[in-house]
Amino acid sequence: MQHRHVSRRYEMDMTTGPLLPKILTFAGPLMLTGILQLLYNAADIVVVGNFAGAQALAAVGSTSSLINLLVNVFMGLSVGASVLVAHFYGAGDVKRVQEGVHTSITVALVAGFASAVVGFTLARPMLEWMGSPEDVIDLATLYVRIFFLGMPANMLYNFGGAILRAVGDTKRPLIYLSISGMVNVALNLLLVIVFHLDVAGVAIATVASQVVSMFLVIRCLLHTDSVIHLDLRALRIHRESLKIIVRVGLPAGLQGSLFSISNVLIQSSVNSFQSIAMAGNAAASNLEGFVYTSMNSIYQADLTFASQNLGAGKYDRVKRLMWVALGVVSAIGISMGLLFLAFGEPLLSIYNSDPEVIAFGLRRMRIILPTYFICGIMDTMVGQLRGIGYSIMPMIVSLSGACLFRIVWILTIFAMPQYHTLEVLYVSYPISWALTFAAHMICYRTLGYRKLAELEARAKSAA
Repeated sequence: MQHRHVSRRYEMDMTTGPLLPKILTFAGPLMLTGILQLLYNAADIVVVGNFAGAQALAAVGSTSSLINLLVNVFMGLSVGASVLVAHFYGAGDVKRVQEGVHTSITVALVAGFASAVVGFTLARPMLEWMGSPEDVIDLATLYVRIFFLGMPANMLYNFGGAILRAVGDTKRPLIYLSISGMVNVALNLLLVIVFHLDVAGVAIATVASQVVSMFLVIRCLLHTDSVIHLDLRALRIHRESLKIIVRVGLPAGLQGSLFSISNVLIQSSVNSFQSIAMAGNAAASNLEGFVYTSMNSIYQADLTFASQNLGAGKYDRVKRLMWVALGVVSAIGISMGLLFLAFGEPLLSIYNSDPEVIAFGLRRMRIILPTYFICGIMDTMVGQLRGIGYSIMPMIVSLSGACLFRIVWILTIFAMPQYHTLEVLYVSYPISWALTFAAHMICYRTLGYRKLAELEARAKSAA
């Protein structure tokens, strides 16, 4: 199997050379990929908002927190797959990389079909639990059910993309997403404007584009002569690989899902202000997604660089990496947050031209965008901790500092009649980010530094 280390054209050795240029080279295509993905998702909302009305916009926009709640557990496992492959790639262990690739794709298949069944079955009851209004719930249920039918393709794409990222390849996923996104937009316009399928049309277009991106990623893995080559006959679960995927990925997924519970509660609280506020909130959070996904590319860079360098035994480089990543993510969060806020009104009007919808959107953006960089540095710390093998500890810290805090905030301060406003609801975000970042930093400076020092001492004594 050694011959598979042939093609390194798209791969990156993260264990040597200056960190900043390599992080930017890795994160740039990842950022563009995320932004493109959001543009295509925004196309869903823009087409629905302009050609199917505010109710359809509220239906599509209000489903994201529910979809995330059900999908994140499985998606978290792809973080485990990325850490696994990156670690053994950094260590130069071809056999373990191969086992990781085949285990990851097998897990993706199982997770895809499992989440499709769960999401399709629970769509209506979960939306009822969220208090989705009568004028929205039927359309929202239809959207969620069609979306979940595409989950097997979605999982395969995400796990395949995680494998490519683990070896430093962020360029090909960008190309594949560009192609699938164009399919999404074309089908959106065709199914909604020409065939008047409204919410169903948008959902069908999303699923079709996911099938295209899955096909392209799997085809890439099948045809590469690299160490990450996929052989369908070798698909099976290797116990040691599965252990690492579950150990790192399951806490990441549970964290994402439990985070989504607090977001579902926030969505339910927004729902209490009726569908015009829901539409404004949906448009604003969609715009914020562009800033978040840009910052998230640094989280993924930190995670992958830390994993490869840990595998290669470059412990000082792991520590330096964190400070470089925190600096980059702060610069991105502050500059993009303020830029989007400056152009808030024209940007929101793309989604819906109703002045009331725009006003509700701006109320959210004024609080979230200037402080969004704190969310970025919080996530980057999580990437660093997961990259060096911690996963349960950042999960517990994140859930206590962000998720639990928000739930308590909603049930106490926001529940008081004098504080029952959207502003009081939204301000729970920056407070929770700051608390969680501080706790992660304390954990890293104590436990993380100690672990790296122990590994370094062990490596020296072995030498």
